[in-house]
Amino acid sequence: MTTSAVELQGIEKRFPGVVANHDVNMRIAPSTVHAVIGENGAGKSTLMKILYGVQKPDAGTIQVDGEVVSFSSPSDAIAHGIGMVFQHFMLADNLTVLENVVLGAEKLHGTGAKARAEVRAISERFGFHLDPDVLVESLGVASRQRLEILKVLYRGAKIIILDEPTAVLVPQEVEALFANLEGLKAEGHTILFISHKLDEVLSIADAITVLRRGTTVGHPDPSSATKRQLAELMVGSELPSPATEESTVTETVQLSVEDLTMVDEFGRTVLEGINLQIHRGEVLGIAGVEGNGQNELVEGILAMRPATGRVRLGDEDMSRWGTRRRRAAGVGYIPEDRHRHGLLLDSPLWENRILGHTYEDVAVKGGWINRGGSRRDAERIVEQYDVRTPGIDTIARALSGGNQQKFIVGRELSGEPSLLIASHPTRGVDVGAQAAIWDQIKDARRAGLAVLLISADLDELIGLSDRIEVILRGRLVGTFDPRTVTPQDLGEAMTGGQEEE
Repeated sequence: MTTSAVELQGIEKRFPGVVANHDVNMRIAPSTVHAVIGENGAGKSTLMKILYGVQKPDAGTIQVDGEVVSFSSPSDAIAHGIGMVFQHFMLADNLTVLENVVLGAEKLHGTGAKARAEVRAISERFGFHLDPDVLVESLGVASRQRLEILKVLYRGAKIIILDEPTAVLVPQEVEALFANLEGLKAEGHTILFISHKLDEVLSIADAITVLRRGTTVGHPDPSSATKRQLAELMVGSELPSPATEESTVTETVQLSVEDLTMVDEFGRTVLEGINLQIHRGEVLGIAGVEGNGQNELVEGILAMRPATGRVRLGDEDMSRWGTRRRRAAGVGYIPEDRHRHGLLLDSPLWENRILGHTYEDVAVKGGWINRGGSRRDAERIVEQYDVRTPGIDTIARALSGGNQQKFIVGRELSGEPSLLIASHPTRGVDVGAQAAIWDQIKDARRAGLAVLLISADLDELIGLSDRIEVILRGRLVGTFDPRTVTPQDLGEAMTGGQEEE
C-alpha cells in the first residue's frame, strides 16, 4: 500500500462553546490535488491550522509520509515539508518582495544576491513575474496572492495548503494557477486546496473531502460528482443562482460620474475619463483583470484618493465633498478586503457596527459613542442577516469569513443608503453565505437601491447586473448586456482581445 502524504485520524478540536472539529478523518495521496470543501464554519480552517501547527488538536493523530507527528508551531510543520498560504495575506507592506520572502528564512540563502537569485528563479519558473525589489504596498491583490505562494515554495514545502487561493483571481489567472499546480504535482508536490468554488474544485481536484459542522461527511469522486451534489453535501441544499430575473431599473439617475480622472503618486494616469450612470433599482457591474483601475474607481467615487471630474449623487454635486460627507449622504461601501478595510478584527461586533458610520445617531450621539443604540442595532443585524455568532460581544476575528461578510453587508445596508458600492461582496464565502448576500442585494435593488458591483466572479456579474462595463488600463472599453454576454466575451474584453482585433 502506498504511504499517504498526509493522514488525519479522529481529529477533535474544541473552543469555548464551539466544537470546531469532531472525528475528522482524511487520507491525502502524494502528488495529488486534494480539495477540502464545506460551508463557512464547517471546520476547514481549523483543520488546516492543526495540520500547519497553528493549533494543537484535542484528540486524534496526524501522519506525514507514514510518520506520526505532533506539531507545536508552524516551524515544526515547515520542518516536515508543510507550507500554508492563508486566505488573508500575512505580508509586511513596508518591505520589498525579497524581504517578505526571506523574513524568518534567512538561513536558507541569506538576504543578498543568492536569495535574490532564488526568488527570481522561482518567480519566473512558476510565472509569478514578481520583481524582488518592489515594495509590497504597491502590489495588487493578485500579486500579493502570488507572493504568498512564492514564500512557501522558497521554504521548500512539498505539501502545500492553499486556503481559497482563487478568491482574488480572475478566470485567466485561475487557469495560470491551475497550470502551476499541475506542474507542482508533476514534480512531486501535494496540494491541499480549500475552496468554495465548486466548478474549480471539480476541474482541478484528484480527490475531495467534504466537511459539515466540523466532521467529515463524504469523499465524492471528482470525476463523477456534480456541483449540485457537492452543494447538498456541504449545506444540505441545492446550488444557489445569482440570476435576478425581473428588471427593476427606474428612470432616476442616482449616481453620475463625469470625466473621472486620477493620477497616482508617480504621475501615472490610473483612471482616464470615466463616464458612467447608475439608475435607482439598477446594478451596474464592472469587470476587469485585477489592477486595471477598479480600486481607483471606487476610491475616486468615495473621495478616498484625489481625482478630477464630477461625481453626483441624485441631485447633489458631491465632487468637492470628503469621504465622510459622501458616506453620510447615502453611500454604502462593502470593501474588497474585509480584514484590512471592513472590520476591527479584535473588537466586538457591536463596536464594528459603528465603524465607518459615526455620522449615524444609532452609532454616535452628541459626540459620544451610543453604546445602547449600537448594541441594539448590532443585534438586529445579526438576526436579520443570519450572522452566526455566540453574541454581539464576540470579536470579529472569531467569526468565519462568511459571517464576517454578512455582518458587513448588514451594516452597509442599514440606514437605507441610496447607493451601494459592493467590491467583491461574496469573495471567499461559501454557497450558503453567497446566496444570502445575493438575496440581500436583490431585495435592496427591488427597493430602489443603485448598486455599483465589482467582482472577479463573472457568473456573479452576469447574474446580478443589469449592465456590465469592462475596465481596461483605467478606461471603460465596452458595455455588455448580461442577458446575451458570455464569460468568454467578457474575458476577451478584459484582456484587450477586442483591441487586438
